[in-house]
Amino acid sequence: MKPRTLENGIASQFEYLARGVDIPTAKKIVALDLFGIGVHRDERREVPGGDLAANLIGFTSQDMVGLEGLEARYDELLRGENGRRVYEAGQGDLDAPIPGGYSSTTAPKPGSSLTLTIDRDIQFKAQQVLKGQMAKVQGSVGVAVVMDVPTGEVLAQASHPTYNAAKPEESEPTDREDAATSFVVDPGSIHKAITFGAALQEGVVTPDTALPIADSIVRGDTTFRDTHPANGRRMSLAGMLAYSSNVGTIEIADKLGPDRLIDYQKRFGLGQPTGEGMPGEASGRLLPAQAWSGSSYGSVPIGHSVDATPLQMAAAYAAIANNGTYVQPHLIKEVISGRDGSRTPGKAPVTRSVLSPQHAAALRTMLEAVTTVEGATGLAAAVPGYRVAGKTGTGLRYANGKQQPGEVGSFIGMAPADNPRFVVAVFVWSPGGGGGAVAAPAFRDIMGYTLSRNRVPPSGTPAPKFEVFPR
Repeated sequence: MKPRTLENGIASQFEYLARGVDIPTAKKIVALDLFGIGVHRDERREVPGGDLAANLIGFTSQDMVGLEGLEARYDELLRGENGRRVYEAGQGDLDAPIPGGYSSTTAPKPGSSLTLTIDRDIQFKAQQVLKGQMAKVQGSVGVAVVMDVPTGEVLAQASHPTYNAAKPEESEPTDREDAATSFVVDPGSIHKAITFGAALQEGVVTPDTALPIADSIVRGDTTFRDTHPANGRRMSLAGMLAYSSNVGTIEIADKLGPDRLIDYQKRFGLGQPTGEGMPGEASGRLLPAQAWSGSSYGSVPIGHSVDATPLQMAAAYAAIANNGTYVQPHLIKEVISGRDGSRTPGKAPVTRSVLSPQHAAALRTMLEAVTTVEGATGLAAAVPGYRVAGKTGTGLRYANGKQQPGEVGSFIGMAPADNPRFVVAVFVWSPGGGGGAVAAPAFRDIMGYTLSRNRVPPSGTPAPKFEVFPR
């Protein structure tokens, strides 16, 4: 057995033979009275929630050192410092402090505590719904994020797969990942809200714009098609979002140009970590204008050739919901001092203006078409009694530059649409299926529960009536 080394580099005078032994077993060992073998009480961490927010919170080692998740990210703050007592002692049978001899005591410093923004009940519901949806569609990776619109507080951040944080040794590393900040995908059509928002803000379109839309469009060596062909008819912006028109979105992006579109991608928070508080958060990737090929003029506006995390996209939609103001998503509500119990608010979130309130409101109204227009892609996301604005998406997943099997279906929405309180984002990587089929039903259940739990009254006015093909 290799001796342990202490902090000062000296070899330890004892070794653990076993840890976490139950009390009856310990008593039997003591009764054996074995020379050099003893027992002592040790700390044992209780994890009553099991898998509840496990991918966020993480876990500690037996020595209470944070190894993953928030436990690792804030280990220095949470751990505190051990006390220390140094004294002169006799030898042999006189191995005890010598009265009047040297003695020095350093008091321990208790660690601080963190209060998270997570709502325990909403987190439980999000995990429950996500688990059920993943089983239904045979999904492998899933995410559900719930954000409070005005504050940027993350109320739930569920990942699938998950694990029991009380027994992390029984899990695989992939079970423990926080998919909201590490699962990088091309977002697909949920990105269209960014393209439309940029176009409204830059004045290249208005809410009343209608364009003749062909069934397909060629950019570079790629042909882009619509699943709901317009057959050349004039289509409204709301109709383009309702039917997720690739052709219409590309036509609008042509009016913006690469530089302005990329600028708004950055304003909405893409291409850089959100700084939410999780360790190892991915930044995603934006394609620089100088790297665009001919096909990029078609792929980027509709959410391909773009890498983003679910949390980044949730925060982008929260900006639309928050009258155009981006509020950094965050998990830390306050820090409670272990010394005196004083409470210090968490770091104030970064905010910035992305869209004017007028254009954000116009975009929200258009996004209501996705959940209300006959044949729209997001009808399954509708929450009874509430107006819902949102967007479906179908993206791809790449690893080491290679496209992975299956599709990543998503739905991100806000409610009540006329005065949004919450944003919910759901991502599901499954063998196949668009966001309207694999993600929207989970959105509906999570958003419905969140609104009910917070006693948000139903919408007092109906959603607008949209004309997809104006005359």
